[in-house]
Amino acid sequence: MTRILIVEDNEDLARGLANNLEIEGFETETALDGSTGLARARESSPDLVILDLMLPGMDGYRVLSTLRDEGDTVPVLVLTARTTEQDKVRGFREGCDDYVTKPFGLLELIGRVNALLRRAAKSNGRDPAATFRFGDVEIVPGTHDVMRDGKPVLLRPKEFELLMALVRRRGNVVGRLELLREVWGYGSDVVSRTVDTHVGELRRKLEQDPAQPKHILTVRKTGYRLNVS
Repeated sequence: MTRILIVEDNEDLARGLANNLEIEGFETETALDGSTGLARARESSPDLVILDLMLPGMDGYRVLSTLRDEGDTVPVLVLTARTTEQDKVRGFREGCDDYVTKPFGLLELIGRVNALLRRAAKSNGRDPAATFRFGDVEIVPGTHDVMRDGKPVLLRPKEFELLMALVRRRGNVVGRLELLREVWGYGSDVVSRTVDTHVGELRRKLEQDPAQPKHILTVRKTGYRLNVS
């Protein structure tokens, strides 16, 4: 059974979420603070985490960044009252897979949970033997391994999915809106600079000179393309 960890300090909200997700057929567990949530994510290896940001002790940003720094690729849906563009950009930068603000619609939340789980299952089903290369970068989609000049590079989940979206185009241009829909699963309501922020991180990690990239290229007023030569 699919297991979802809910990290939420509002006990009534956490209980309500757990009850509704269990009605949908999920197994749930809850944590009421950041430190406990991080410990349970490490111990129980859930299939998905629903994470509040404003938590006592360790806040949600620290929980998220710690998981990603440890190489944990579990899908994380941030559920928070923080609504500014700056908060959202930081959430995606730290490695969240979706960002939902309170108050929220239960049916929409469940739909986003299912979408994240479908994308995770599809990603895990890729051929582990297949590899892609450009420049001095090698990618193994099945294991999410990325190496540059033979050395491993740690990419956050959305950075990896964005890289793969560019790789699949094999040099063709792809627009920002198309990338938003493919990688994040929805379009116009996502913050405008989400793609640009993640592209910047990919360049920092994979280009020899991020300021003058040779592979992850900007196509003015359109989007991006990957130069595979």
